[in-house]
Amino acid sequence: MNQTLNQTASQNELPQVARFIQQKAYLQNVSTATLSWYTHALKKLPCENPTQEQLDSLVMALRQSGLKETGVNACARAINCYLKSIGSPAHIRKLREPSFIPPTFTDQQVQAIIKFKPRTIYERRTQLAMLILFDTGARISEILSLRRANCDFENLLLTLFGKGRKQRVLPISIELRRQLFRHCETMQLTDFVLSTQDGRPVNRNVILRQVKELCRTLGFEPPIRTLHATRSTFATGYLRHGGNALMLQRVLGHSTLAMTSRYVALQTADLSGAHERLSLLNAR
Repeated sequence: MNQTLNQTASQNELPQVARFIQQKAYLQNVSTATLSWYTHALKKLPCENPTQEQLDSLVMALRQSGLKETGVNACARAINCYLKSIGSPAHIRKLREPSFIPPTFTDQQVQAIIKFKPRTIYERRTQLAMLILFDTGARISEILSLRRANCDFENLLLTLFGKGRKQRVLPISIELRRQLFRHCETMQLTDFVLSTQDGRPVNRNVILRQVKELCRTLGFEPPIRTLHATRSTFATGYLRHGGNALMLQRVLGHSTLAMTSRYVALQTADLSGAHERLSLLNAR
């Protein structure tokens, strides 16, 4: 944490910005990842107290550089939080983002991954990561930090630590318990479930690369946002099999129902497809 703050202070020669980062760290105890997000966004400011005109120019420059609406809005949230903290009336207006159906794995692709017979410890680890994601709807960052001690095999529960250091407990299936327990016993794990040979947690980019390789080995191209697509796949299946949006919000760890509504929209699209197949007007 101190190293992150020192790097931030050296990168940002703006005293108010550096103070803002310190307040977030020491008064609000935000995570290191959140500090990095603030730091990255605030480095784009032309000065520590920009005018509305300067902020509008910043947004145009970001868009001209190729940054998408979602990226600009993410940057804007950090900058607006800082501006509010210093009492500035200026702010970046949220851009309208295009609506889209979150990418998912098909049922056939999910079954192919489940039935895959790994030949190496790396393939076994990659498959297990996907099984946990499909079974729980967890974020990839949450399962990469999952420890052996947080696996309650007796009660079929996993204790995860997500965004903002929030802890939540998720149920798992009997089949996932079997796979997890066998993996932990075979690897003689004492700490991280998904670990390197020297016991460190696996890097996210390593898992992403190996998951994409697994998909191609099984004969299909991985969906865009591959690791997050497992979360969309879980949410869609959850709704299809009778789960409700409020329960899904809690399982996914969303702070608002609005975030979960994206998956409700996905379910609506799914129903529309079924209606097209079953409509009396299309009967032959």
